[in-house]
Amino acid sequence: MITSTGNGKVKQVINLMKKAKERRESGLFIAEGLRICREIPRERIDSVYVSQTFLKEEGNRRLAEQLSAYEVSDGVFKAMSDTQTPQGILAVVRQYTYKVEDLLKNGEPPLLMILETLQDPGNLGTIIRAGEGAGVTGILMNDSCADIYSPKVIRSTMGSVYRMPFAIVPDLKEALLQLKKKGVSLYAAHLSGQNNYEAEDYRKSTGFLIGNEGNGLTEETASLADAYIKIPMKGHVESLNAAVAASVLMFEAARQRRN
Repeated sequence: MITSTGNGKVKQVINLMKKAKERRESGLFIAEGLRICREIPRERIDSVYVSQTFLKEEGNRRLAEQLSAYEVSDGVFKAMSDTQTPQGILAVVRQYTYKVEDLLKNGEPPLLMILETLQDPGNLGTIIRAGEGAGVTGILMNDSCADIYSPKVIRSTMGSVYRMPFAIVPDLKEALLQLKKKGVSLYAAHLSGQNNYEAEDYRKSTGFLIGNEGNGLTEETASLADAYIKIPMKGHVESLNAAVAASVLMFEAARQRRN
């Protein structure tokens, strides 16, 4: 059993939790919690850590044995954890690598979420999770978005990050032009939208553009859209939270495709 926070393996976990640079350079990230650890594809697991208390339950002991987990003291696990009330299990996981073309390969008209400089980890994680539920085929984001491998994003995805293809690009304009050449119609969620969102046809190859929480889409990105769309509001509300707006659009596209 590991009982010291000075242990090299413990230090690695703490650094991966706290430092984006460490995650980038190592190609690893941390998944914490029972459900999200159960869903990790086995070939992606680098190592697993469990607390003393976690091992008191028989089902947990069996899982720890299956995953060849390292046992650590409760105090050490608390130091490794990113949550206020740790569940007692976390894993070091190998990162995924996708290219833009990987988002177009599932044999049906693509339905893409395209994110520009989205900063809130909870929004990013929620969009990934809701996207899986709505049948989104991939997520494209520029490299100014929140770190998809941060612990908060990973927790917010509830495991969807293992199944949702995503590509991170340094030049969003170039990637959007690539999509347009492939026949993907781009729709910008925009305050200047002429049509309500449900008036468009999303059964064809579709990409929704979602901008930064505070500033929206840049003019350069918005100018590449085939249409501006809006979500009509009542009361004094001007716009929705980015993840809520994205979910409204994704599930409208899902509804059209079901019908």
